Amino acid sequence: MHDSEQNRYEIYLDTQRVGLMEYTISGADMHLVHTEVNPEHQGKNLAAILLRESLADIRTTGAHKVVPVCSYTVKYMEKHPDTHDLLKGTIEEAVASCRWPGAN
Repeated sequence: MHDSEQNRYEIYLDTQRVGLMEYTISGADMHLVHTEVNPEHQGKNLAAILLRESLADIRTTGAHKVVPVCSYTVKYMEKHPDTHDLLKGTIEEAVASCRWPGAN
């Protein structure tokens, strides 16, 4: 679910929000800055589902290019080349600018 007033996408199980992906807008760029899933629901692939559906919505609206800031988002997009057309730059630039433990 997209909550444009709060600048985030949310994922629900029944009526409970169990995760979110926050973003900021700067001109034509959408910076994906934070992804989280409630601890009791981690390990259920919910973050991947949230990112998949959020990126699909971003593609559909076509209003923004994606700048992944969140390390989870960078890793997700790196593993899913079909999302690279949404990037402002290249996936290599996103990986280079993201410093998570174990990054090359």
